[in-house]
Amino acid sequence: MTRMVRILGLTLPALALSACVVGPNYSRPTTPVAASGGGFVEARAGAAVAATPLPEHWWRLYDDPSVDRLVTEALAHNTDIRVAAANLERARAVLSEQTGARLPTTSPSAQYSRQQANSASAAAFGGAAAAPQTFRFDSFKLGFDASYEVDLFGGVTRAIEAARGDAQAAQAQLDAARVSVAAETARAYASACSNAAQRAVAVETVALQQRTLGLTQTLFTAGRGTRRDVERADVLLAQTQASIPGFEAERRASLYALAVLTGLPPEQIDAAADACKTPPTMHTVVPVGDGAALIARRPDVRAAERTLAADTARVGVAVADLYPKISLLGSIGLNATRGSQVFKSSAVNYSFGPLISWSFPNQTVARAKIREARAGADASLATFDGKVLGALSEVEQALARYAGALERNAALRRAEAASTSAAKLSQVRFNYGADSFLLLIEAERDRADARAALAQSDAAVADAQISLFKALGGGWEDAPAPTRREAAAQ
Repeated sequence: MTRMVRILGLTLPALALSACVVGPNYSRPTTPVAASGGGFVEARAGAAVAATPLPEHWWRLYDDPSVDRLVTEALAHNTDIRVAAANLERARAVLSEQTGARLPTTSPSAQYSRQQANSASAAAFGGAAAAPQTFRFDSFKLGFDASYEVDLFGGVTRAIEAARGDAQAAQAQLDAARVSVAAETARAYASACSNAAQRAVAVETVALQQRTLGLTQTLFTAGRGTRRDVERADVLLAQTQASIPGFEAERRASLYALAVLTGLPPEQIDAAADACKTPPTMHTVVPVGDGAALIARRPDVRAAERTLAADTARVGVAVADLYPKISLLGSIGLNATRGSQVFKSSAVNYSFGPLISWSFPNQTVARAKIREARAGADASLATFDGKVLGALSEVEQALARYAGALERNAALRRAEAASTSAAKLSQVRFNYGADSFLLLIEAERDRADARAALAQSDAAVADAQISLFKALGGGWEDAPAPTRREAAAQ
């Protein structure tokens, strides 16, 4: 008992010192003034945006059931999201492993063996010669070993902090994958619809130009036109016809991409997306919130901040290696040659005491690891600052492009209406002989160009809108758990 008291007298002070945690304590770095508050709309009055908070499911602002369904399916079955979810589970497992270092390591054991030994000849030891003898006996052993590392300088605590930061960064990376997938799914759907709309405009323009070509040929046959007029009308028709295969190819490519985004083989094209003829439109202003909400919402910023926290904790892990490590070791066992004697006091053996290990005086490796950890933390801080500035820049750029796309679209809409009226008037005047065929051809070409430019502008508006939502970093909240999707039967 006296010996146990002495041992406890040595180890209890070490346990009391376990509250000492070396290394830097983490504090969240400050962000630029622009990210601490304020909205993005003060200089964007004409950009059709508002400083209201961004909703969690921003794609529902389109009020399009197909968009909502496709994005929901992509969030549930996309392979990139599944990879990020698996990485999160692995990071959580590492955290559990590090947390387990706070608990004692225990190893119970049990052994039974039947042994045989031979005695040496007595003559070999200078004694009288004797015949070798054989001994047979049983051996029963029960044991229990335990060890516990005293977290004297906080190495275990810092390792847990680092693992927790890694797990939280993995969660943020999963959310970032969701943001990207939601935006790219909406973009692929909008692209398929936009190319279908541009193809429809080209087909309609071809029909008009075919009528113009027929009229030109009729006039040429009647002696009221020239071969040059016929050729010019045919060239204009052929140019428009040549654009149709390109629109169809891009439409099909977007449908294939959409299928893969939702976890399906590319040939399993979504029927609703295949039937879509006009890009989704939003009949309300875009809510963008403010800078502080943006930084709090962007998963890539959160991932960088959590990685910085983890790397800061790793500095503490490296610093703790400069100091001694103390482990408390203990074992108790029961040894007997007969089963009936195993639990008698004479069969008990035990050991207990601390183990101290210290890499000293040569600490070159430990100090090099500290420099390495600090350099990693500095790099993570720079990455965090870059992510914050990048997030602000992406939103500002997306807002500028969205505003420009809207202004261009409004101007092209006026131009399309004016060119349509001018083409109709030119057709009437040509039929009555008031305008030359050259004026009619120019009017038809202007209308075709205006309609094609407007259709392209509608696609650009949808794309700029989705890019803005992606830059705002929403769409990861309340996402479904990712699962593997079985391919639909053909």
